[in-house]
Amino acid sequence: MEAVNKKECPSCAMDIDVDSEVCPICSYEFSEPVNVTRWVAVGLLVVIVGYLILQWIG
Repeated sequence: MEAVNKKECPSCAMDIDVDSEVCPICSYEFSEPVNVTRWVAVGLLVVIVGYLILQWIG
């Protein structure tokens, strides 16, 4: 069994090619992984800017 270039479809559990964006069996569409680091950085920036604005106002 050659599972090196395969991934499992979460909908139908078939092993498909890693580069596939859509499962050829059930048409499940794979989404891009969310870049968590970017969202954490944006969240921290918003908190810091909000804190600085509140300090400046009050």
